[in-house]
Amino acid sequence: MAKKIPVVGLDVGSRTLKLCKIEDSKKGNKVTKLGMRDIPPGLIEEGMIKDSSGVAEGIKQLFKAYKVKEKNVALSIGGYSIIVKTISLQNMPEKELQETIHFEAEQYIPFDISDVNLDFQILGDDPDNPNQMNVLLVAAKKEIVNDYVKLIQTAGLNPVIIDVDAFALQNIYEANYDIDDNDNVALIDIGVTKTTLNILKGNASVLIRDISLGCGQINQKLMSQIGCSLEEAEQLYSSEEGKSPEAEEVVVSVATDWCVEIRRVLDYFYSTYPSDQVQKIVLAGGGANIKQFQKFLHDEASIDVEVINPFAKLGVSGLDSYEIERIGSQAAICLGLAMRRVDDK
Repeated sequence: MAKKIPVVGLDVGSRTLKLCKIEDSKKGNKVTKLGMRDIPPGLIEEGMIKDSSGVAEGIKQLFKAYKVKEKNVALSIGGYSIIVKTISLQNMPEKELQETIHFEAEQYIPFDISDVNLDFQILGDDPDNPNQMNVLLVAAKKEIVNDYVKLIQTAGLNPVIIDVDAFALQNIYEANYDIDDNDNVALIDIGVTKTTLNILKGNASVLIRDISLGCGQINQKLMSQIGCSLEEAEQLYSSEEGKSPEAEEVVVSVATDWCVEIRRVLDYFYSTYPSDQVQKIVLAGGGANIKQFQKFLHDEASIDVEVINPFAKLGVSGLDSYEIERIGSQAAICLGLAMRRVDDK
C-alpha cells in the first residue's frame, strides 16, 4: 500500500495564523512542527478575506519562522458560507448519489446550488426509517473556497485539502479521546469572531452551528471601556494575573452571553433528540481557558466542561514545552488539519 502523503495543517484565523506538521512513526503520530503568528486586525473579517496579500505575507513569514519546507497544505473554513446538514435519503449506492446529490441537496441549501461546492458522506442506515439512509451533506460557497485557494497559492503553497472547522476539531478530538458510541459530546471552539459547535453522537456529527460571538467582543469592550490597545486587551482576558475589576466585569458580561447562545443550541439538540443527554462539553480556541466562562457554562448547561488536550495521545518531537503549553487549545483545529493526508476522505 502506498504511503499517504502528509500535509501541513494551516489554521487561518482572523487574528492568528497557526501551522502544524504531524508525521507518522512506528510508535504512532508525532507532532514535529507547531507555531503561530498574529496578523493585524482587519485582514480577515468573519471568515472573509479583506487583504489577501497581507494574509499571504503572514503565512510566508510563519512558514519561514518555523522552517517548514513542505508545500502541501490542509486548511479549513467555517461561518455562514458553510452549510452542514444530516439528511435522510432513499437507500442508493454511493455512485448513484454522486450523480444525484445536486438535485437532492437543493431543498436543503439556502444558496443557489450552482454557487456552492457540494460534498457528502453516507453515515449508514436511518434507524427510524426503513429503506432510508442518513447522509452528511456539506455545502460551501464557491466564492469563499476560491478566495482561500488563491490565498494559499499567493503564499507559494499548494492547497490540497479544504476541510470544515468543526470537522477538523472533531478529527483531533477522536485522535486523543476514547469514543463511546452511547455518549453525546459537544465540541465548542471559541475564536475571535465566531464560536463553532459540533455535537457528536458517538463519532457521528449530528448538529453543527456557527455563532457570531467570540473573543473579539471582549477585546472591543475592553478597548472602549478601559482605553487600552488591542494587544493589551488580549493580554487582560487571557491572563488570570493582574486582572482589573473593570476587565473582570467585561469578561463576565460577554461570557454570560456566550453561555446563553450555546444553551440555545443545546436546547435545539434536546428537542431533536429528546431521549439523549449531552454528557460532556469540550472547549477549544482562544476563549477556552477563560475560567469564568468554563464555570458559567457548567452552571448554565449542567454539564461537565473541560478544555481539550490535543496532545493526549500524540507524540511530540523537538518542540518547546512552553510553546505547547502556550498554544494548547488554540492549536486544536490546526492539529486536526495536520492529521489529514493527501487523497484521504
